[in-house]
Amino acid sequence: MTEQITLIIADDHAMVRRGLTAFLATAPDIQVMAVATCGVEAVSAARRHAPDVVLLDLLMPDQPAVDTVRQIKRVSPRSQIVMVTSHEGDEHVVPTTQAGAISYILKDTTPEDLIQAVRKAAAGESVLSPRIAKALVTIMSRTREGKVLDDQLHADLTEREMEVLHCIAGGLSNMEIAARLSISEKTVKSHVSNVLGKLYLTDRTQAAVYAWRKGIVKE
Repeated sequence: MTEQITLIIADDHAMVRRGLTAFLATAPDIQVMAVATCGVEAVSAARRHAPDVVLLDLLMPDQPAVDTVRQIKRVSPRSQIVMVTSHEGDEHVVPTTQAGAISYILKDTTPEDLIQAVRKAAAGESVLSPRIAKALVTIMSRTREGKVLDDQLHADLTEREMEVLHCIAGGLSNMEIAARLSISEKTVKSHVSNVLGKLYLTDRTQAAVYAWRKGIVKE
């Protein structure tokens, strides 16, 4: 039997919520646990269900997306957050990625690509719509020129993520990190994905180099 991916859908438009719920419910391996109409409800649902994935609209009426992402990651660290937006050049892309969102997709993405984004997020893999990826590179380049991101990326890591980064820099495997921190390997995998996402890195080697270069770990 295929392992179920638990999902929360958060969007302030009723028709969008109904459409996403109806469509995603047709995927045999995806189980919609709850829907939310605002950021506060999304956080509450994440606390209650600890889903594998949260599908979160970037522009919610009650609070900034970056706050919602941070709060969800705090109450349910294992949950991977897929942001859904209508605007590829949105200024919120970088802050929410730093806060812990793993993927960005546009609202005009195909249904098949949406399902794949959810599945990949559950597996700890990031997905960026091509137009968003291009915009993100441009935004990051401008920010790096201002020497903002490069020096302070790790400031957005949680205490647990910093512990995981230390372990990565020490050459520990996921199994060894799980044993050292007394958490499951699945949780370790989630933390590793969050660390890589927040540091804009693609693999553990880069994360280790970053940790040593920034003096986060020392001999």
